[in-house]
Parts: sequence; C-alpha cells; structure tokens
Amino acid sequence: MKFIFVLIYMKFRRPKGTKDILPADIYKWHFVENTIGEVMQIYDYSEIRTPTFEFTELFIRGVGKETDIVGKEMYTFTDKSGESVTLRPEGTAPVMRAYLENSLYNEKSLHRLYYIANMFRYEKPQSGRYREHTQFGAEIIGSESIYTDVELILLARDIYQRCGIDNFKLKINSIGKAEDRKRYCAVLKEYLGKYVNDLSEDSKRRIEKNPMRILDSKDPGDIKITQECPKILDYISDESRNRFESLCAMLRENNIDHDIDFRLVRGLDYYTDTTFEFVSDLLGAQNAIGGGGRYDLLAEQLGGKTTPSVGFASGLERLISVAEKNGFKFSANKPPFIYLVALGDEAVNKAFLLMQDLRNSQISSTMDFNGKSMKSQLRHANKLNVNYVFIIGDEELSKERGILKNMNDSTQCEIEFAKLKDHLLSENKKSKSSSQGI
Repeated sequence: MKFIFVLIYMKFRRPKGTKDILPADIYKWHFVENTIGEVMQIYDYSEIRTPTFEFTELFIRGVGKETDIVGKEMYTFTDKSGESVTLRPEGTAPVMRAYLENSLYNEKSLHRLYYIANMFRYEKPQSGRYREHTQFGAEIIGSESIYTDVELILLARDIYQRCGIDNFKLKINSIGKAEDRKRYCAVLKEYLGKYVNDLSEDSKRRIEKNPMRILDSKDPGDIKITQECPKILDYISDESRNRFESLCAMLRENNIDHDIDFRLVRGLDYYTDTTFEFVSDLLGAQNAIGGGGRYDLLAEQLGGKTTPSVGFASGLERLISVAEKNGFKFSANKPPFIYLVALGDEAVNKAFLLMQDLRNSQISSTMDFNGKSMKSQLRHANKLNVNYVFIIGDEELSKERGILKNMNDSTQCEIEFAKLKDHLLSENKKSKSSSQGI
C-alpha cells in the first residue's frame, strides 16, 4: 500500500489593524520610549503598569456606556469563570482603578504617574490608527490646581519637541462641570432638533444620549450644521470660566500658542473643565497626536472619594509618523562593538568562549554560527558597522593569538586571546567621544 503525503502550506497573516515592528525600525520605538522615560524623570513622574485586560464594568462606569469606545470599539469576551473582561481600550480608567484599589492616596496626597502600554480598539484601520496600538500617558492624581493642567501640556510638548515635532497645534476648550454640560446639552439638543433629518446616522443616534459628541463628528454635513450652534463656553459657570481664562493666560506666559476650539469635547464621559489636544496637519483627517483633560469625577464614578485629576495620552504610532514626515533622524541602536570571525569548528568554539567573556564585561559582541566564509563574515561585520573584528583560524588557534582589525581605519594587529578583553576596554576608554561605544 502506498501512502501519499501532501504537504499543506498555511498562509498566516497578521490580523487587520495590527502592525509588526521589525528589527529595522525598532530603534525608532526605543528612541521614543527612552525619550519618554527621560522627560518623565525630569518632571518627577513614576511609571505604573496595569493589566492588559480589566473587568468590563470598569470601562462602562468610567469611560461611559454611550461613548464610541464602549458602544462599538471594545474587545470584550467572557472568560472561563463567566466574567466579562475587556482588553484595555484606554489607560486612565485602569490607572485610577489601581490608584483606588491599592490605596495610593494613603502614601501621599498627589501622584504623578505615567505608562507606556498597548491599547485595543475595534475601529476602521487608517493612517496612524490601529486596532492594537501603543500609547504613552501621564496622570496627575490628587490636585485641582490649574498648574497641573499647564504642567501636563508642557510635559507633552517637551516630549514631542525632543522627537522632532514642533509644528503641532494645541487646541483647548472647557466643558465645565457636570451641571454645566446638562444645561448646555438641553440647548444643543433644541438647536440640533431642527436639523435631525440632515444629521449622519451616528449623530442621529447620539442626539438623545450624548449630543456633545456630535460636535466632534468628522462628517461634512454634521460639521456644517454645528458650525453656528451654541457654544459651551457661553454656558459654563463663572468658576469654570475663570479657571479657563487662567489656563489660557498661563499658557501665554509659558509661550505656548493655542487655539480655542468649541468642538473639542473629547469622547469620554469622565472629562470635566479643561480639554486639550495636540494636532498635526501631517496626519490627514484623523489629525490628533495626543490629548487629554481633567477628570475630577472619575474616582467617584469608580467607587472612591472625589479626587481631582488631570491626564493625557498620545499614540506612539502617530508620534513616530509625524516625526518621520518632519524628517527627524532617530538615534539608531548602537551596533555590536566587535564581531568575532571564526573559521572551523575549533575556532568557533574558542570564539564563542571569548565572546561570552567579553559580554560578561559589558562589551557588546556577536559572531556567525552558520559556517560562512571569512569573506562573507567580514562583509556582514562591515554591514553591521562594528568597530572591530577579531579573526580566529587554525593558525591563530595554534599561537593562541587572533587578528584584531580596526574597522574604522583598517589597521590590524595580533592580540593574545587572554589579553583581548583588556585591550578592548582600554581602546574604548580612548574613544569615549566616538558615537559608537561599548
């Protein structure tokens, strides 16, 4: 009996709305992440990490049942215990949950926190917008001071500028307190009622439960209808208006240009008073790089005491996209300091032992394991842009000396195996000013 085996090749692709970050591009992400960490340290922010998934109720109560995130975009499923859980769609509600659950308010009255984390939203993929994307964000929890609003805007600006983005626009607005919005929504609904048949389908759905979101619509018809609508700044309390005027004055004092945008209402229910957004014309219709605002009621909505807070978040994909379009040159990861070229099995074994000894002394090293020719290995070393290569063959093994070649000036010399590490450490000290190092 003959058996015929058929080899079936299955073609796997990444899910729609996701992105592979390949080794050729990862240095951009490293640069941005390191820059975020450096600026956060300067501003005295501490990193916090929350779970990738949370109980769904957290986002329903914190973000808002009628928001697009909760209504249309969340990745929600029932786990084996029957609990409804959701992949994290945004970072603020989980941070506040962690703040309350771990009683961080007992440690000190004010917390400056930041995160870099993956977010998940089921939405139409487009330029700079993915169903799985990475955000960094910062939160100041425990203060109602106007200085916290300004500090976060300055923090975001500093990170953007260090990444080559200084051609952004800052848009700001105030949406007042909850009672201000209730009063304004009644007026807005009355105005929109005259045009209800001309609104987009999404806006028709929002008009009863979340009319302010219509102001943020990108539909051309909705934009035209709302152009002459009542403005929320005319309906906020004197307290919120004075606060907003103080914010604008402080931004001017800190040389932060800004535009007041009545459409900037943000899409999440937990916002109060200040809202702000950094935008770039280089991103097309979805032009926000990042944004945020105050959320003084979120802690209470999650079962805690009223805790005034402010925060912002920014997508790394969009930040990198704008930086690239600006022609910004990201600092590349440093190449290996030395490449060990080995010819023959014994030489490979010796080179491997030497390489690990170098690595133990923090000297970045690499070598080939596939038995390539010396010419091929040297070509690879040159492509990697290493500082040195160290060549070991049969003759070098017998003498216990290898050939060390300086790839910057092509000079070479023989070095004993036992002295290689100390020699490289000495050479590196001499060239600390070089852009390449250990």
